[in-house]
Amino acid sequence: MEHLVNSKVKNIELSGIRKFFNMVAEYDDVISLTIGQPDFTTPEHIKEAGIQAIRDNFTTYTQNAGYIELREAASHYVKEKYQLNYSPDHEVIVTVGASQAIDCTFRTLLEEGSEVILPSPVYPGYEPLIKLAGGIPVYVDTTKSDFKLTADIIKPHLTEHTRCIVLPYPSNPTGVTLEEAELKEIADLVRERDIFILSDEIYSELVYGKAHHSIAKVLREQTVVINGLSKSHSMTGWRIGLLFAPEAVAKHILKVHQYNVSCATSIAQKAALEALTVGIDDASDMKKAYRERLDYVYNRLVNMGFEVVKPDGAFYLFPSINKFNKSSFDFALSLVKEAGVALVPGSAFSPYGEGYVRLSYAYSMDQLVKAMDRIENYLKKNDN
Repeated sequence: MEHLVNSKVKNIELSGIRKFFNMVAEYDDVISLTIGQPDFTTPEHIKEAGIQAIRDNFTTYTQNAGYIELREAASHYVKEKYQLNYSPDHEVIVTVGASQAIDCTFRTLLEEGSEVILPSPVYPGYEPLIKLAGGIPVYVDTTKSDFKLTADIIKPHLTEHTRCIVLPYPSNPTGVTLEEAELKEIADLVRERDIFILSDEIYSELVYGKAHHSIAKVLREQTVVINGLSKSHSMTGWRIGLLFAPEAVAKHILKVHQYNVSCATSIAQKAALEALTVGIDDASDMKKAYRERLDYVYNRLVNMGFEVVKPDGAFYLFPSINKFNKSSFDFALSLVKEAGVALVPGSAFSPYGEGYVRLSYAYSMDQLVKAMDRIENYLKKNDN
């Protein structure tokens, strides 16, 4: 009966990140730096709020858009942090993780043949959702602009079919972000055109040495902001995403969300309320630790001879491996077999990711030190 399966579903692939993660699980004594999973546990006060929600029998449906107190807290959060103004009643939707928010947005905004501009290399989760919504991914090479999608790079790719531009900053897999001036230039380019911006800001609280800026501050009416608690509060398994959009757009996204999941998990919503109020600055200690790890791993890689753009945020590095004359998959597999270290082949992040590997430093310093030592020994061994 497989021949009856929707062709759009048959033609998409499982994530290259997960495929490589599952493959290296077969090897013994491997330090895996593959998954963007914070090694911190969810803060205790947030866990207690979830437990209390169960005890209080807060286990029924909430409003489709989410528990109103949580939407109010989310509205206050982005205003306090990023100077964004959204009505909790009509412009905030609590989703089942940022991924569901992105899916609902694409299914709301795209029609058959709509083009979506993606900065590449890019997180592989966008392309399948675009295709399932009938859209066409348009990959734009950012490897020569320090992985930044700028207005000058976007302009040649705009057509009458362009419906959306994805701005995933800070970036997975590169960790770079855009400056306020760069965002303003993009806003000026698309203002008053029939083009939406999907601004994926899931790593907004993990920006180092500077402030995070959202394009929604200068292009509100054309922007859908995606955020959530997975990275900022180490709540990946709680599956709480946050979507912010003008009412004229949000009311339609809400219909897709409603028929998709009804509402986000009530218990997780109570925990999220605690995170966005009492825990509004919980990310600060995590960010300090990530910054220390970034500096350590970056310096080690540079001293080994890797070419790598130093990131501004998130918890990834994306070093070039072109000098080794191997495909990213072969290099990564060789590193697993010979050094016991797993990184993600850059080819998992679109064709423009070939020639790179992604390293996640969302792991303990002890693991990172061991991994860097193993990589250094691997390079010395293969130089001889």
